[in-house]
Amino acid sequence: MAAITAAMVKSLRERSGLPMMDCKKALTESAGDEDKAIEILRKSGAAAAEKRAGREMAEGRIGGYVDKDRGLAAMVELQCETAPVSNNPDFIELANKIAKHTALTGTNDAETLMDEKFVDEQSVTIKDLLHEVLNRIRENMKVTRVICATGRVSIYVHHNGRVGVMLTVEGEDGDDELLNDVCMHIAAMQPEAVTREQLPDDMVEKEKEIVREQVLASGKPENLVDKIAMGKMNRWFSEHALIEQPFVKDDKKTVGKVLDAAGIKISGFTRWQVGEV
Repeated sequence: MAAITAAMVKSLRERSGLPMMDCKKALTESAGDEDKAIEILRKSGAAAAEKRAGREMAEGRIGGYVDKDRGLAAMVELQCETAPVSNNPDFIELANKIAKHTALTGTNDAETLMDEKFVDEQSVTIKDLLHEVLNRIRENMKVTRVICATGRVSIYVHHNGRVGVMLTVEGEDGDDELLNDVCMHIAAMQPEAVTREQLPDDMVEKEKEIVREQVLASGKPENLVDKIAMGKMNRWFSEHALIEQPFVKDDKKTVGKVLDAAGIKISGFTRWQVGEV
C-alpha cells in the first residue's frame, strides 16, 4: 500500500474541504488514489445526509441566478437546521450554484433536480454537490422549492438570504436598477397580486363584507354606505395589489405609474420567505 503523505492529505483537504482525519482515512481506503478518495468522501456525505434526514430544518436561504443575455433565471430555496449555517459561505455558494443549474436547465421540480448532472461539472450531480457541503458542515439541508422564468427577469435576495423576489416584465425600456427597486418594494410591502383583479375572489368578498358591516355599524346614512365602503375597499386594494401600492422610493406615485412612465409592464412576480408556504 502506498504511504499516505501529509502532502497527499493536504491536497485532498483543499479539494474536498473536509477535515484532515477524514481525508487521511479516505486516502488510506483508496490506497492513495485521490479520485477514488473523493468518491469515498462523497459516499460518506450521502451516508451523513441519510443519518441527518429526520432533523427539522427551520432555517435556510434563497439562491438566485439571472442570465440576462439568454433571458433565463431561477430562484431556489435551500433549507438547513440553523441560522449560522444559512450564512456559511459554502452554503451560500451551494444555493447560488443550484439556482444557476435550475435556470440553465429549466428544471422546475426540486426532486428531479437532485439527480441531474451539474451544468458546470458533468462528473457530479446536484445531490453530490449538496452531500459534499453537508459532509463539511455536518447539518441537514434540502432543496425545498425551485422556480424558473424566461424573458426579462429581475431577482432580488435580501441581505440575510431569507427573502427572495423574482419579477418578470414586458418591455425593453427602463433600466435594471428600477426593476431591482421594484423587487425590493415587493420584498418589503408583500403584495399578494399584480392587480386587484388577480386577488382571490374569496379574499375580496370577505373584505367587502367586513367593510360594509363596519360602515353600517358606524351609523352612517344608508345612502352613503356603498360610497364609503367603496372608498375603504379602494384603500384596501392599494395595500394588496402591487400596481396600486405607493412606491417605496416615491410614495407620491404608485408602482403602476412608475412602471408606466418607464414603458414597462409587469407579467408576474414571486416572493418567497424561507420556511413559508
